[in-house]
Amino acid sequence: MGQLRIKNLLLRSYVGFNPHEIGKRQDLMLNITIDYISGKEELSDEPEDAFDYRTITKEIIDKVEHSKFNLLEAMARMVLDSIMSYERVQAAEVEVDKLHALRFSESVSISLSATK
Repeated sequence: MGQLRIKNLLLRSYVGFNPHEIGKRQDLMLNITIDYISGKEELSDEPEDAFDYRTITKEIIDKVEHSKFNLLEAMARMVLDSIMSYERVQAAEVEVDKLHALRFSESVSISLSATK
């Protein structure tokens, strides 16, 4: 079993329902942990056997940056469902930070996880 971490993925998306948030892209930071079936790549050292995290990351970026959300929970669920759709994924955790959401805080975040 391998564990992949995507750290501090900085994105912008429409998220929020307060009047000052509507129609404005918000700064977001995603931290993602993926537990996946590994083994073949550990022994072969062949690129075609590797877990394709670039494709997953590109898919996440595209979905987040081209969607609109009222709630962070809905965004986190969309990202988590996208990750869990991959056959080799056994478990995942997604944390979405909305940067500068509160005046005296760096961010507000939501974390969701799933297992197969």
